[in-house]
Amino acid sequence: MSRFLRPEYGTLVPYVPGEQPKGREYIKLNTNESPFPPHPDVVKAAKEAAQGLNLYCDPDNAALTKVMADYYGVDSGCVLMTNGSDEILNFAFVAFCHAKCPALFPDVTYGFYPVFADINRVPYETIPVNDDMSINPEDYYGAGKTIFIANPNAPTGIFLERDRIEEIIKRNPDNVVVVDEAYIDFGGESCVPLTKEYDNLLVTQTFSKSRSMAGARLGMGIANEKIIQDLNTVKFSLNPYNVNSMTGAAGIAAMKNSGYYEQNCRVIIENRDYATRQLRKLGFEVNNSLANFVFAKHKSISGEDIYLKLREKGVLVRHFTPDKIKDYNRISIGTRDQMEALIRALEEITEETK
Repeated sequence: MSRFLRPEYGTLVPYVPGEQPKGREYIKLNTNESPFPPHPDVVKAAKEAAQGLNLYCDPDNAALTKVMADYYGVDSGCVLMTNGSDEILNFAFVAFCHAKCPALFPDVTYGFYPVFADINRVPYETIPVNDDMSINPEDYYGAGKTIFIANPNAPTGIFLERDRIEEIIKRNPDNVVVVDEAYIDFGGESCVPLTKEYDNLLVTQTFSKSRSMAGARLGMGIANEKIIQDLNTVKFSLNPYNVNSMTGAAGIAAMKNSGYYEQNCRVIIENRDYATRQLRKLGFEVNNSLANFVFAKHKSISGEDIYLKLREKGVLVRHFTPDKIKDYNRISIGTRDQMEALIRALEEITEETK
């Protein structure tokens, strides 16, 4: 680091994205991307929007916001479009966390949460997940802090039922509860309807997973209008033109072709169930996931060994180093061909280590 860096950032540990390989061709099951391309209309809309790149994009994202509000049955003032869901999560740390109101989230969850807290210089606390990696809602009752819950959780894939999330919201009436629904379209029940009942709930979602737009960077938040006003204050203070013209046009086209993406999600769910069955046959312990990935550990082979041996065989999965989850690997769900190739590679690995 240079001698000019702010001293308090000298110990900052940044978020580490999943490996983006260059050179060798891999079966890429490490970053929870969709294996399916965007709908052709999405590509067409982005190309057409590129003709106007000499002009600034709409800072209010009015057209896209209206489409999303109509789709979810809320008012436009209750929706904020952002540069990926990471941006609105960061906005929430800026707006709702401070010295007297720390952030609170599970100890096993999305790795960006502690980074957002550290970069914004706000304190945070973590609550251990249960031995089975599930979240105990009662641990969050009356917390007196800004709560962040990824649902389904990452990297575990475990889903917390909506009525149990609602109880957390009820038990924290004076604090914001952020429900990060990046993976909600793969079998879970969204908390978006609860935003009409509770003024302390913010639900975030992304186009990266179920809508095949990871490279476009598009996310959103849905909440009570006053919460969205707070977040807009942060947005217009940091990045008013946060969703570019091509991404905005692509997002509208994606929503007009929702049936295509819903079918893709059904295929992912089928492939997830197939992969889970096959992994268990090979001696893996696999969480019951409602995401587009599974979280698995083998009874006798370390998580790191499996990750490295798979990499040698041309298959990338995501391995984490914290002690609590170091024996696990997170495996994104791809096409059936990709999952069959994964299983063949793991059959070889388990046979080699006998």
